[in-house]
Amino acid sequence: MSSLRWTVSDTLVLAMRQLRRIPRQPDLLIGYTIQPVMFVLLFRYVFGGAIATPGFDNYASYLMPGIIVQSIAFGGFVTALAIADDMNKGLIGRFRSLPMSRIAVLSGRAFADIALNALQLVVLIGIGLVVGFGFGTDVLKVLLGILLLLGLGFAFSWVFCLIGLLSGSAETSNAIGFTVIFPLTFASGAFVQPSTMPDGLRQFAEANPFTTLVDATRHLWIGGEAAPANSDVWMSIVWIVAITVVASFLAVRRYRSLAG
Repeated sequence: MSSLRWTVSDTLVLAMRQLRRIPRQPDLLIGYTIQPVMFVLLFRYVFGGAIATPGFDNYASYLMPGIIVQSIAFGGFVTALAIADDMNKGLIGRFRSLPMSRIAVLSGRAFADIALNALQLVVLIGIGLVVGFGFGTDVLKVLLGILLLLGLGFAFSWVFCLIGLLSGSAETSNAIGFTVIFPLTFASGAFVQPSTMPDGLRQFAEANPFTTLVDATRHLWIGGEAAPANSDVWMSIVWIVAITVVASFLAVRRYRSLAG
């Protein structure tokens, strides 16, 4: 119990450190606010008129769950850059020399990302309502969708912790993140229906976990015949738990190896 209290206390301290950096470096909020809004406006008004989404009132209803899932998945990207930068500056080495829980260095960042992802959700839902998106289900399902998205963000925070620890620099972590994860979000049902894709890519998009997560969000927020339940919600929970367990295990293992 003493070890657990120690870990929780250190995690909270480092989470607050991460959040206190925001007022001093407001440019860190660009990835959580301005960039997602630009994606929404680009797809809604530049590409939206050319994309058919049968069963949905308008493209905004189809688009917003996809944009939000993509943005939340990338919410931990700042964490990867920060960890890589801290390693280069020797700050991780200073943390290793302190009498503190080793996992707290990573878990503190992951929990701080929950607050930043919540801010991002507020911004995206707000701009979504402006461009024509609307909820079609009850309050409980809307809240469940929000919890699902925050869980997704927490899972990918651990993924980006691992990327930051594996990278030699902030530039490398940036390249790894976009090269590995960015294509997965586009090769899914986030922006267009997989049925419109050619064979091979269509099957990949249907099996893509991002498609499952987007479809689950559409069901919880829009519902109706356009977004049936199927098994998407339960499978999304399975994916989130699996990604969290695997990524956190590998990230902590990597950090301990660096700590010697």
